[in-house]
Amino acid sequence: MRLKEVRSSPEFIKISHSSAVSLGLIRTWMYRGAKNRCINLLVQYPEGCKACCAYCGLSRKRPGSYEKKSFISVNWPIYPLEQIIAKIKEAPSYVKRTCISMITNKKCLDDTLYISERLIDETRLPLSILISPSIIKREYLEELKDIGVDMIGVAIDLARPDLFDLYRGKGVKGPHRWKRYWDVLEDAIEIFKPYHVGVHLMVGMGESEKDMVNLMDRLWNMKVCNHLFSFFPEQGSVLSHRDQPPWDVYLRIQLARFLIEEGISDHRRMQFDQNGRIVDVGINFKELEEIISTGIPFMTTGCLGDDGQVACNRPFGNCLPGPRQWNYPYRPNEEEIELIKKELLDSNYN
Repeated sequence: MRLKEVRSSPEFIKISHSSAVSLGLIRTWMYRGAKNRCINLLVQYPEGCKACCAYCGLSRKRPGSYEKKSFISVNWPIYPLEQIIAKIKEAPSYVKRTCISMITNKKCLDDTLYISERLIDETRLPLSILISPSIIKREYLEELKDIGVDMIGVAIDLARPDLFDLYRGKGVKGPHRWKRYWDVLEDAIEIFKPYHVGVHLMVGMGESEKDMVNLMDRLWNMKVCNHLFSFFPEQGSVLSHRDQPPWDVYLRIQLARFLIEEGISDHRRMQFDQNGRIVDVGINFKELEEIISTGIPFMTTGCLGDDGQVACNRPFGNCLPGPRQWNYPYRPNEEEIELIKKELLDSNYN
């Protein structure tokens, strides 16, 4: 009997579906000609991740083999690392960055360093690492910095410690702890340059809009970038029954992030109702309308490329393609902007 091949990092690695399209590994087209500007990679082990995050497709409690599990609601096929490196060398000019996502599995510590060194030495693209704080120490961040990694991502995800504990920690018998994530985040800020650390934040997990705005403002004042995600249910996960946040809620939080990071407003100037909903973003209606009309606040936020534009634009990772999107991987067109304006400007804040 022929033994089944064990496909494990560092010899093998997962790649997001849209990244595989960008490298020509998968032949298809994407809605409105969207292009994935970042090659998103994910370490691969047959036993998978040790964490139990209630919303995550990689949770060890989700049925199925790790090889076949989706992540951020998209498939991640497995390829040999050698093939991925060869393809990145030939990547189209619109591809501006590579990112490796770690998982909560100590095997990936050495393997992430090895893969990182190969990518930095053999390709032209800058490299980000989405770290797993529960398994790393400060010294590991220093090693990543020393070999040439230029940006770090920390997936705090939840806006409040009680929600973090409920969905990532004791509430699901998982290993993650709020304080540990913040301790590692502070180490990363000290080791890497200002705004070279990004925090993933997920909207739609029980927080109020005010909770999320306060956290985004706090992080920006720490010189940390806010990378916004919308909750999107993974089939078979603990929260597979949960709905996405309403579109208008997500749009308001995207708009608030833009105003904060552009220095146009902040949480002190914004006003909220008794339920924590944004009712005034702290600027006049004309300026608000002009900003919304650009479409820029509603585009995906993530690590930048060397051109200063968002590279990690994750096409359709938060929603299905269509005129109404929770993260636009391109600049919204006139039809899409009109839908956004109708959703936001018909509401009670201006």
